[in-house]
Amino acid sequence: MASKALVSAPVVKEFTFQWEGRDRNGKTVRGEMRAGGLAVVNSSLRRQGVMVTKVAKRRQRSGGKITEKDITLFTRQLSTMLRSGVPLLQSFDIVAKGTSNNAVARLFNEIKADVETGSSLSQSFRKFPLQFDALFCNLVGAGEQAGILDDILERLATYKEKMQAIRGKIKSALFYPASVVVAAGVVLTVIMLFVIPAFKQVFEGFGANLPAPTMMVIAMSDFFISYWYLMFGILFGTGYFLRESWRRSEEVQIAVDRLALQLPVFGEVIRKATIARWLRTLSTMFAAGVPLVEALDSVGGASGNHVYLTATRRIQQEVSTGTSLTIAMQNANVFPNMVIQMASIGEESGSLDSMLGKSADIFEREVDDAVASLSSLLEPLIMAFLGVVIGGLVVAMYLPIFKLGQVV
Repeated sequence: MASKALVSAPVVKEFTFQWEGRDRNGKTVRGEMRAGGLAVVNSSLRRQGVMVTKVAKRRQRSGGKITEKDITLFTRQLSTMLRSGVPLLQSFDIVAKGTSNNAVARLFNEIKADVETGSSLSQSFRKFPLQFDALFCNLVGAGEQAGILDDILERLATYKEKMQAIRGKIKSALFYPASVVVAAGVVLTVIMLFVIPAFKQVFEGFGANLPAPTMMVIAMSDFFISYWYLMFGILFGTGYFLRESWRRSEEVQIAVDRLALQLPVFGEVIRKATIARWLRTLSTMFAAGVPLVEALDSVGGASGNHVYLTATRRIQQEVSTGTSLTIAMQNANVFPNMVIQMASIGEESGSLDSMLGKSADIFEREVDDAVASLSSLLEPLIMAFLGVVIGGLVVAMYLPIFKLGQVV
């Protein structure tokens, strides 16, 4: 009951104050403190024997963006230092001084100041939900309660590193074809706007009928020159509309996630990566001592796909009523037989976290292989596409050259 009351209590908005004063020996001291107001800062410093001479709220300056990679590196560093016996507050000092990103340094200093005032580490992390999600905070809270914070942070660091690796592989698989399509679009635009009109002026003095492919390409160029602004407006407007619809509508997100899993080439890679994230998240939380029903709260969202989020909620409901995890996963009908068999072995042997982790390893390797195969498959297809489109345009524009001799 106490924990529920703590979670539901309103969070007081706090600010970072820079202060200056004199200690009991008359020596000038200065520092920073995170508090809800000036009165809190003054009373806190007076209790410490500091006679305050100056207090000011620190201005928020831009100093770079805090990325997922920064949080992963911080988690790994904090885990290593705690394992080495470095005190928690000193660890934050070392990490903050070791980064060149001012935004990251400010974040760690604010968390350190919050911990100094008596908050637990998980409570301090919860005040920064953009950087520390519910899964991160729940695991840190479990580690604090069990006295194994260093071990939990190491598991979290490994988990985040693996998740970043999977996302990086998916992005690399999509980046190459996307970049080639954009480059092809730029080349086609230049050809349509500048190259083909130059050929058209030359062909007007030939005194002979132009071949049908050449006439078709010239007609396409004339249409593009007349309506290029409208075409680009529709293209960018459609892209903006789809992006905003995806951001604002959960129905659109669900439709996009379902479509992503059914794509002919990329769908299987996305499915394997989603299953790998699902398994890795559940394995990490279960190994940290989080009860299975509570662990499933964070697993669905961490998978990154609404199809698996919905399936996870169904699994959680069945598990909470006494159904085994294996049967619940089988009823969800979104996991391959190998995953269900590994989960069954884990439940029977009492090593569910280990078996889920091994399943995640298998699917991560399959993602690696699928991305490599995808790159090998797409490269010749893209080259063939460029050859047909751009090469076809070039051939169509040079066909009249062969008739030039006949006219002469």
